[in-house]
Amino acid sequence: MINALKRALAPIAAGIATIGDLPQLRSLGGVIGRLAEAGTAGYPPEVKRRLMILNLISYLIVVSTLVYAIQHTVLDYATYRPIIWINLGLVVAALAVPFAHRINEVAGALIIVAAEWAALIAFSMYLGHHSGVHLQYFVGAAAPFVVFGLKRLWLIVPVILSGLALHLASWFWFPESAALIPADKEVIDSIYVQAAITTVGLIAASVFYAFRLAEQAKAETDNLLRNILPDAIVERLKAKPDAIIADQFTDASVLFADISGFVALARSLGSAKTVALLNDIVTEFDDLAKAHGVEKIKTIGDAYMVASGIPEPCDDHLLRLARMGVAMLSTVERIAAERDLPLSMRVGLASGPVMAGVIGKQKFSYDVWGDAVNLAARLENLSQPGRILVCPRCKKLLESAFRFESRGEVEIKGLGPREVFFLVSR
Repeated sequence: MINALKRALAPIAAGIATIGDLPQLRSLGGVIGRLAEAGTAGYPPEVKRRLMILNLISYLIVVSTLVYAIQHTVLDYATYRPIIWINLGLVVAALAVPFAHRINEVAGALIIVAAEWAALIAFSMYLGHHSGVHLQYFVGAAAPFVVFGLKRLWLIVPVILSGLALHLASWFWFPESAALIPADKEVIDSIYVQAAITTVGLIAASVFYAFRLAEQAKAETDNLLRNILPDAIVERLKAKPDAIIADQFTDASVLFADISGFVALARSLGSAKTVALLNDIVTEFDDLAKAHGVEKIKTIGDAYMVASGIPEPCDDHLLRLARMGVAMLSTVERIAAERDLPLSMRVGLASGPVMAGVIGKQKFSYDVWGDAVNLAARLENLSQPGRILVCPRCKKLLESAFRFESRGEVEIKGLGPREVFFLVSR
């Protein structure tokens, strides 16, 4: 049934895709984009976005007021001549907005506010408050936050208060009996409907835009946090922002990796190529960490630290990290062959109890401490290029999955002499 439905809908989907690819529609989108960007060159992205929205509002004003002017011209030019010319004045003011951006970022918005506020009070004077045009002053309670930006409350508040004052003035000064143009009821009803639709539409659009910006900022912050901290830690911080994140894990695994001879290689490559190479290597390591279900802790220069079994405990944390280490060596070998560079990596792997938590209030990080961390770092220093050196405990726990080769007994700071092992293959 589902497959039959897919087959039935396929031609429709293809038709929609074809319409979207029409050159005419692409050209129209390009024209609208260029019109929206008119006068916004040189402004920061956030300001430019607001000015582009103001430009689009201005173009909508141009179109709608031209329609009103044409309607009243066809209806009775002699009677509605003041209304027609006020609408044409609004068209001129709206068209001036993109040019006003070259003065400063608020000039265009001020032109729109001044023109609309004056036009609405004039419309009320000619048609009476029963026409409903004064309802559009309510747009001034929402739109200024969008077009001026939240930082300009000193400008937003006067716009809101002046809109409210003019709305009330229109109601009390211009009752139906005082209207200068004796318009038919059908015409007044039509104007009222148009005013109500415009008011509701602009308020809804302003509120939508504000909430959309807030949701976008929240999503960007959330994504940034999840790139810095583990997902489980992010959720705990969101639930209790001021809580101290500090956990004890009785058993976890830690891996340190470092590129051999990287300082000399960096000198020969230069800064730009060195950063590009490191970025490619670390990006592939990050993908491996995600694929193996382990947690990247940090990078320091050409060193890479990753842990498993934190912040979410798991039974196979050591196996995951051993597989990750093997994959990291293969990745470095491949990149070295592709770029004809003398790249090789030393890896140290240890397991045991660790502590983990979030450090700092600014530029904070999720870090790990404990004997297993220190041991993994020292094993990496004692390892050899292209090899993984593990502690006796790791060797014992991984014997069923990997082959090992003894490196012999070595002196480990803080532990004394210990026999350690190279993880050779699966």
